[in-house]
Amino acid sequence: MIQMASYLNYSMNVDFVHFCIVKIDSLGVCVGKLTIQQHRCQQATYYPSPHADERPEPQDIHLLVVHNISLPPGEFGGPYITDLFMGTLNPEDHPFFQEIAHIKVSAHACIRRDGSIEQYVDFNRRAWHAGVSTWHGKERCNDFSIGIELEGTDHTPYTEEQYQTLAQLTIALQETYPGITDACITGHEDIAPGRKTDPGPAFNWNYYRQQIAALTKQDG
Repeated sequence: MIQMASYLNYSMNVDFVHFCIVKIDSLGVCVGKLTIQQHRCQQATYYPSPHADERPEPQDIHLLVVHNISLPPGEFGGPYITDLFMGTLNPEDHPFFQEIAHIKVSAHACIRRDGSIEQYVDFNRRAWHAGVSTWHGKERCNDFSIGIELEGTDHTPYTEEQYQTLAQLTIALQETYPGITDACITGHEDIAPGRKTDPGPAFNWNYYRQQIAALTKQDG
């Protein structure tokens, strides 16, 4: 789940890029390939979040962090995740939103329940997703990581479409940012233990890694 980040006074108009959902064949393997150009996934819907800034070392991208999010909590669909990341969440739309509407947060991308992707921050920029965090002794994971949200909760099974899209996106990110090795993929719960729990026990890490391996073999 996302965390509060420093406020950045910034605004811009929203541009949209249509997405195409990655298809899955009868064996459960993604057909087609996600591509990244100019630090954007070409198959994603793009919403430029104002909650982002430049990395202190732009070439140092070596961690992929998996999160989950649902707004309102436990509910799926609707515009509220995008509204939060865009800074336009209406606190009057749900009682819970009064607690979070002021928070300046973002992720690089979110994978919806149907496998579609929404991107909010260019991958070479710093999204505000990790909060207070440490990876192998190095603090401030936002500085060197890419954060991917899955629409879901800790205890709700993720969908087949989400696993397939996440695996495809992981491979595309690894090809673009080779510092993200298989050993440098983790959950929010691992970089903020005791403070965060996502993506939670519902996330099947073994299955996700099997999909990456299968797709890598298929591409090879």
